[in-house]
Amino acid sequence: MQSIAIPAATPPRVVAASRIASIDLLRGLIMIIMALDHVRDYFHADAFINDPTDLTKTTPILFFTRWITHFCAPLFMFLSGISAYISGGRKSKKELSVFLLTRGLWLIVLELTVVHWAWYFNFLGRGVDLTVIWALGLSMILLAALIHLPRWGIATISLAMIFGHNLLDGIHVPGNTLQGFGWALLHEQRPFFVDGFMVLVGYPIVPWVGVMGLGYCLGQVFARDFPAEQRRRLLTLLGFATIALFIIIRAINVYGDGQPWSRQPTFMYTVLSFLNTVKYPPSLLYLLMTIGPALLFLAWTEREPGWLGRQVSVIGRVPMFYYLLHLYLIHLLAMFATSFSGHRWGDMLLDYSLWTGRSSAQLEGYGFSLGITYLVWVLVVVLLFPLCKWYDQYKRTHKDQWWLSYL
Repeated sequence: MQSIAIPAATPPRVVAASRIASIDLLRGLIMIIMALDHVRDYFHADAFINDPTDLTKTTPILFFTRWITHFCAPLFMFLSGISAYISGGRKSKKELSVFLLTRGLWLIVLELTVVHWAWYFNFLGRGVDLTVIWALGLSMILLAALIHLPRWGIATISLAMIFGHNLLDGIHVPGNTLQGFGWALLHEQRPFFVDGFMVLVGYPIVPWVGVMGLGYCLGQVFARDFPAEQRRRLLTLLGFATIALFIIIRAINVYGDGQPWSRQPTFMYTVLSFLNTVKYPPSLLYLLMTIGPALLFLAWTEREPGWLGRQVSVIGRVPMFYYLLHLYLIHLLAMFATSFSGHRWGDMLLDYSLWTGRSSAQLEGYGFSLGITYLVWVLVVVLLFPLCKWYDQYKRTHKDQWWLSYL
């Protein structure tokens, strides 16, 4: 009898879980918090005249209203990196690279069109902003290349960006030159003007791509075969270590942030000074301050969420849908609100960047109390939730439609 060769079984590829409850919950929470910052931009009176982190003009509640939103951008990047790794469990390395490249390009297109129009309601404006969605998209494009390196190589590059980029703080390339623009894209927030057209580099790419790369490296702990208890211990250890590192480096007050802390007239304001780190570009201490607590959150929220957690997770499963809708809704509500402060709805048709719009005479005297701002924030989230729930259900029942992964 002729023998039949039986091929050796191909070892199954380890696939990460399709949805991680703690990630959806954290992403939903930061999306909700992000809306508070944007409502403050359009509704709070002080938003048009003062920086809420200026300790000479702010109050503790106003400072923390702004400070809590510092968690949003770093966690956008960090969780996107984790999600990229999880997605890679269902794709080949080439497929994942192509997906990251195309989604990154798509996000940049959204930033220059749909997102820009939402901020200004000015479709023929003479400027563009390169802010968080642009940085998210460009980071994905760069990650599409980085994932072909060994994981230790990705981690080394990412950590070098995060821990070393503040060494570049003293480098500046002045003038509206190509060299200046190139340096701004890398490491310096600056506006550029060419024949009356403004390009605001709001989010220099370094070290954002490092934050996303670090998230990608950490994504392996969310694989299905990674022991849950070991994951919780590791995330807890990393979270406390990151927070401790923030406190130690910040206390030394020599490196890691371009804005040293100082003793203030009261203990509370000294604490505010200690927490008042630089966001543009995000300093080492800014990133340690925000990513550390996020790691603890991921470690401590793995169990099945309660009713409120499930509602927050709905938003976390449709973040881009929520992001685009919330900008348009807030701006529309602000146009309506102008009639309550002696202005016309057309005063909310802005040009250039928001900070340029704030300084214009058309919005002088506009704005509401912080209490009203919080009420509007709650209203925005409540109004958006049914739409997010509908879209989340639509995505769940139409998984065969490829375009849904881009929105």
